[in-house]
Amino acid sequence: MIERICRWLGFALLAMMSVPSLAAPPTSPLRIVAVGDLHGDFDAWRQIALKANLIDSRNRWAGGKSILVQMGDITDRGPDSLKIISHLMKLQGQASSAGGRVIVLVGNHEAMNMTGDLRYVSAGEYAAFANAESAQLRERFYAATKTAIAAAYRARSPTMTDDAVRAAWLAQTPLGMLEHQAAWSPSGRLGRWTIGNPAIAKVGDTIFVHGGISVRFSATPFQVINRSVAAALKARDDSESSILYDPFGPLWYRGLVTRKVDAEQPNAFPVGYPSIDDELTAALQTNRAHRMVIAHTPRLAGIVISNGGRLVRVDTGISRYYGGKLSYLEIRGDQIMPYNFDRSPPATPAR
Repeated sequence: MIERICRWLGFALLAMMSVPSLAAPPTSPLRIVAVGDLHGDFDAWRQIALKANLIDSRNRWAGGKSILVQMGDITDRGPDSLKIISHLMKLQGQASSAGGRVIVLVGNHEAMNMTGDLRYVSAGEYAAFANAESAQLRERFYAATKTAIAAAYRARSPTMTDDAVRAAWLAQTPLGMLEHQAAWSPSGRLGRWTIGNPAIAKVGDTIFVHGGISVRFSATPFQVINRSVAAALKARDDSESSILYDPFGPLWYRGLVTRKVDAEQPNAFPVGYPSIDDELTAALQTNRAHRMVIAHTPRLAGIVISNGGRLVRVDTGISRYYGGKLSYLEIRGDQIMPYNFDRSPPATPAR
């Protein structure tokens, strides 16, 4: 009897081994792609998106369930910020329909555009907003505000004539500039979109932030920081105490890259200030993350992975303004894969 039972158990075991497993196959790790500062260079953005298989030849989403994180600073220095933003807006809807996601962070240059700091806006940026009605709009605006405009100019140069004031103002107000400022206002199309974007995003076990998270903010959960940034954008808060302009805030901080004191990081690091590694550890622990990806401080030679893989810098000077490598970062589970490549030459026109 015992022998028969043992033989039966053996046959049963063999039968079980021959039946294919009904368990679900292991799922592939989430694919995350991070792209650094674009600064108005649509051609560079398109080449990167194609190389990363995020779009097809017709600029439509082809990334499936991938998650794209654009790290902020789409604007300024180059002429095509509006073109890039419009494309990313379309991709957000297309990616969502495919089960993917497009996240765009707020960078310091988006905040500058929203608060009226237009030092780095190129002429091409304004031209992108101009239309057949722009000249008339500018004339109407001048007629409605010429008393205030004249007062502002004469505060600096009291002898200016009305004609001189008008000529100076027209020279400083190119066609499209008024539309640009309206679009970047809190109620404008680009302003509303920017207010709705995060300053810090967490995807899986990775934190993404444009500048970095300093020790002054490391104990604050990223969701709280995001609410503070959105409120400041809505209020157009350009004060020295604003989180939008704080050199230790998430949009401007460079202390995870360098401790050099300069115009953008004017405050000296006090005695006893934590090391970069300790500062990074504190921010990661608060947000229960394994690594942080930052942009803002360019390294033209390519993406940098440091601190045992816990810090990744993805600003490689992508825009023609800087002339750095085109690049993107891919994260799959514990794998961190940087891709750096040269810009393709422009296509030669057919003869």
